[in-house]
Amino acid sequence: MSEQTVNPAVKILSRLTKHLVVLIPISMGLGLGAGLVVDMTPFKALILPMTMLMVYPMLVNFRPAEALDLKDSRAVGVAMVLDFLVLPVLAWGLAMLFFRDQPGLYVGMVLAGLFPTSGMTISWTGFARGNVGAAVKMTVIGLIAASLLAPVYLSVLAGKVVPVDFMGVLQTVVLVVAVPMVAGVITRKVLVRRYGQAEYKQRIAPVFPGLSTVGVLAIVFVAIGLKARMIFTNPQLVIIVLVPLVIFYTANFALSTVIGKRFLPRGDAIAVVYGTVMRNLSIALGIAVAQFGAEAALVLAAAYIVQVQSAAWYVKATPRVFGEPAEKALVSVARVTA
Repeated sequence: MSEQTVNPAVKILSRLTKHLVVLIPISMGLGLGAGLVVDMTPFKALILPMTMLMVYPMLVNFRPAEALDLKDSRAVGVAMVLDFLVLPVLAWGLAMLFFRDQPGLYVGMVLAGLFPTSGMTISWTGFARGNVGAAVKMTVIGLIAASLLAPVYLSVLAGKVVPVDFMGVLQTVVLVVAVPMVAGVITRKVLVRRYGQAEYKQRIAPVFPGLSTVGVLAIVFVAIGLKARMIFTNPQLVIIVLVPLVIFYTANFALSTVIGKRFLPRGDAIAVVYGTVMRNLSIALGIAVAQFGAEAALVLAAAYIVQVQSAAWYVKATPRVFGEPAEKALVSVARVTA
């Protein structure tokens, strides 16, 4: 089917993710306005099902078998060390420094460092002409490992500042990760069998990230609405939240770039950058609201803005940081010598 005959709603959904840096602040503003006018408390009961519905489209294209290939193991290993050792400790350190006396914000900052990689890890790696295969493996392994480790990390890193219900967090992780993952894998198999691999990849798969983005915007709207009066009476809170997030992402970009350039080929290095910088804020956001409240969610809503904008800037800077891809460099040489 040609581009002209595609349902306009499908086209809009497929483009939503590209505009998160604008849509998140809009959703935050609408949530703030709604929370000042009406009592948003009843909406809190919708957070968990909304999170499951948000994560489900994200995992329709998730293929655990792709993690079994040992190719790109060096790049994947570097990313996992950063994702599960260095960055959680960095997020915890910033939480201690900035939010020690504000438990909700503290646990939100810790959560920002716990769930690595998302579908955008693969997309941004592709935009920057990095090793997409390595990015896929990082996404698969990162999500599975984070799902198993998150309750433990939260207990260790946040348990002394905010009460952490280990079994409650574990149950939430199962509901917002494992259940949507199984449902997503089944959905993909059914759709591929029904429409064929080519039709699925071209016309169906691009819709799911947009559906997930709608869920993100809905949860941000509710989370901000729940704390609207607190934010309205303390507007500098948003700036207070942004400062440690900017430090976190700046350090993340710098560290992954230096390590990538020093030890890995160009494509692998780019995959490591996006395999560590692109946190899975959707899952973290759902857990934050379901288990720890809207203050924790405020940190993650702000993190979306920093993460998406910085990723876009980094794509533009990639040729200066890592040089042009080999094939493009060869074309340039050929033109000069022709």
